[in-house]
Amino acid sequence: MKASFNYRSIFWSLLFGYFFYLMFEITVKYIPVSAHVAFLNIKQTEVTGIPFYLPVFYVHVLTSIFCLLAGFTQFNNSILNKRPDIHRLIGKLYVGTILLFAAPSGLFIGLFANGGLFSRISFIVLALLWFYFTLKAFTSIKQKDILSHQKFMYRSFALTCSAITLRLWKVIIVYVFQPSPMDVYQIIAWLGWIPNILIIEYYIAKKLIK
Repeated sequence: MKASFNYRSIFWSLLFGYFFYLMFEITVKYIPVSAHVAFLNIKQTEVTGIPFYLPVFYVHVLTSIFCLLAGFTQFNNSILNKRPDIHRLIGKLYVGTILLFAAPSGLFIGLFANGGLFSRISFIVLALLWFYFTLKAFTSIKQKDILSHQKFMYRSFALTCSAITLRLWKVIIVYVFQPSPMDVYQIIAWLGWIPNILIIEYYIAKKLIK
């Protein structure tokens, strides 16, 4: 049983590492700062017409990639059991980054998301839930409610991973169905995070709820 668990851990670590590398490649395209690179090329109306859109966008991009890496380490049993001080430090950085930077900036740019009102509602809800789940994870551990802390950390990280799953679904949908760009944004806006939450709620119900 122990060997099987280790194999699963290695598998998930490698899988996450691969997708994190892809996300890192996307992120470094925005360095150095430019208003004419990658996704921003189709957001020129917002870049030129909305005050603070560009700096807020960069805050979101750069902090979200950190949250992915920091959040993943929080589920490493070796760090948790052998170096709880490191676990707590990274956890505080993860929580602080989301609450102060990543979620608020995500909420702001979500107001101007492609795909119209349908897409914007999704990204706004996503940002609010991300903030709420992360805050609850923090307040739960402060109250020494470890089980609640675990549940909300899983939920928070499921939404953090929407940065990966959104892009994965986009590739699949475009390749298989070849819909119009507007339809793509409206679909992946919701598909990028709702399955994540459903899967993690199933996991919580099966593994964490006693």
